[in-house]
Amino acid sequence: MARSQGILSAGIMAAIRKRRPTVVNRDAAVSRGDIVIASYNIHKCVGIDGRFDPTRTAQVIAELGADIVALQEADQRFGERAGLLDLDHLRREAHLVSVPISPFSEKGHGWHGNVLLLREGAISAVRQLNLPGVEPRGALVVDLDLQIGPLRVIAAHLGLLRHSRARQAETIMQVAADGGDRPTLLIGDLNEWRMGKRSSLRILHPLFDPSHGTVASFPSRFPLFPLDRVLGNPHQLVTSVAVHDTPLARVASDHLPVKASIDLKAAIKDEDGRHAGLLGVEPV
Repeated sequence: MARSQGILSAGIMAAIRKRRPTVVNRDAAVSRGDIVIASYNIHKCVGIDGRFDPTRTAQVIAELGADIVALQEADQRFGERAGLLDLDHLRREAHLVSVPISPFSEKGHGWHGNVLLLREGAISAVRQLNLPGVEPRGALVVDLDLQIGPLRVIAAHLGLLRHSRARQAETIMQVAADGGDRPTLLIGDLNEWRMGKRSSLRILHPLFDPSHGTVASFPSRFPLFPLDRVLGNPHQLVTSVAVHDTPLARVASDHLPVKASIDLKAAIKDEDGRHAGLLGVEPV
């Protein structure tokens, strides 16, 4: 696919940098310089009450106050595969911009329903992955150059079948491994609740630890299963993970959003120190 990978300039974020008011529900971690990450399966904007309400979904996204948000099921699955959210509204009200990609259709917003939203930062590279399996599934691989440092984000929605998830995890591992020293996040609806040897995600070791920071996010009314994850490499990149449980979030989708803080500065410093140790010199 000729347009599946593109190089994009920092200018994509210029408009948003001119207006950066405080966003509601910002965690104390943000004041320490941490970056807030979120993952949200929006269930095609259909709530557990059966009502299609994109405005309600956008309100939950704004509640998160996150700097980077991975959305799943953000497009129609069949037909025109049109995007279901008003991206201009999200830019105005939540101050988040969608990473530009080559969608399936002219009206589409995502890649296999995956959309990545950013508050700020330069986008240096974007890849759109087709993931193997019985169902059509995909992932976005986005390299960011943030003010604190470089970050790779892999935003994915894995399949319902265990065998497919294992193959998809293997594909993601190959992509994550070619990121060099760039700290990497794997975020999204990974559709796996099992831990240990029974988990289809066990192949993610040693780059990612699927057991780290698991929180129950599904079903939203009475969450029991940790389907939605935020995983980091190095492992200390992710400093906290919590489910975003509000009255609006409980009804807007069958998944609750998952929200995490990452300490990118510390992860970069630790990596620099490790390399300095290997070279036998003192880290700066």
